[in-house]
Amino acid sequence: MKNIPNIITIIRIFLSITFLFIKPYSITFYIIYILCGISDGADGYISRRTNTTSKLGSSLDTGADIIMVVILSVVLVPIIKFPLEIIIWIVLIFIIRIIGILIAFYKYHKFVILHTYSNKLTGLSLFFAIIILKSINHLLVMSLVCIIASLASIEEIVIHSTKKDLDRDIKGIFFK
Repeated sequence: MKNIPNIITIIRIFLSITFLFIKPYSITFYIIYILCGISDGADGYISRRTNTTSKLGSSLDTGADIIMVVILSVVLVPIIKFPLEIIIWIVLIFIIRIIGILIAFYKYHKFVILHTYSNKLTGLSLFFAIIILKSINHLLVMSLVCIIASLASIEEIVIHSTKKDLDRDIKGIFFK
């Protein structure tokens, strides 16, 4: 039972890799994409409900998220024509994220991405954005995602800069 969440996460990694071989925005794409989204929520939910959370599971989940985002970026960026201001904004968010990672590495000597509510909201907004990007104004959708991602990235820097001890599962600076 304790390995089920990790198995679900590993399945998400393999499903993410299939995006490299299927047509974007096809029925198969959406089915796999939704399965990845469900598995992303299910692994954490099951591990918390069965009291089987672990550092390995947390790291696997973060790795699976990164793999999925990178692969989807490789597959979708050439298809979706982002305005220059959104591209610049995304680059700035990436730089802020790197700064947060460097601060955490310097402070804790570990690669750290926190599981804050704002990071979860960023992932959720990005998940739904990919579904609706084909039918709604790109600038509006991506601006909303970028606002959420910017706030989450800045929050992570604030947390790493002000907290003495590492807590990967901190809810955020506004939550206890």
